[in-house]
Amino acid sequence: MILLLVLAAAAAGPPAAAPVIAPGADEARYDACVAMIDSDPAKALDQASSWQLKGGGVLARQCVGLAYGEQRRWPAAAAAFEGAARLAETTGDGRAAILWVQAGNAALAANDPAKARSFLDAALARGQLIGDAGGEAHLDRARALAALGDLKGARVDLDAALKLVPADPLGWLLSATLARKMQDLPRARTDIAEAAARSPDDASVALEAGNIALLSGHEDAARTAWTAAVKNAPDSISGKSAAEALARLGQ
Repeated sequence: MILLLVLAAAAAGPPAAAPVIAPGADEARYDACVAMIDSDPAKALDQASSWQLKGGGVLARQCVGLAYGEQRRWPAAAAAFEGAARLAETTGDGRAAILWVQAGNAALAANDPAKARSFLDAALARGQLIGDAGGEAHLDRARALAALGDLKGARVDLDAALKLVPADPLGWLLSATLARKMQDLPRARTDIAEAAARSPDDASVALEAGNIALLSGHEDAARTAWTAAVKNAPDSISGKSAAEALARLGQ
């Protein structure tokens, strides 16, 4: 259950940030469109859609996707990013990989992990995502695979992500949760400790630390971790789950 909660929480954020683009007429219009999203996403969507209908290319479609994402209209956002990515591929636009990542993130937020995996496969297949960008793409695909029940595949992607973005606490949290699901408690304990070192006040990390501690036979440690989760974020999904776990432990 906790893995699904973590995936949902991670997916709730906006799609990956847009890439840096060289100056130009379309780029200036895109920048203005993106700036409008923060203040009036509905108006930005109208303008981006009009731009697209009048022959706007990759950037028009990308701004449509970002505007949909700001409104949490995730299926529509995923479709817009997919269209932008496909157009980028046919026109030789170098933005294709990051657009596939954005499509994958939106599909995850739309609770469509199968489509997300397909989009992220396309992003990673190009070999253009290196460093942090590659690590986050592997992390996203691991989330999709875990949601689809492919735990072994998720492990491969998480291990790749941890090599590329070792400072990301979410990677260690997901890795610990996955290890617990795969009944590898030594790995789970090691990885949750890494997550806690990087994000000591994160209620999601504390909740999972309690889950792992209890399965490892350390009830007092579980109680301490869950109490910290409730204290750090009492109104969050993780905080409420920790409170429920404490109540069950009391019984």
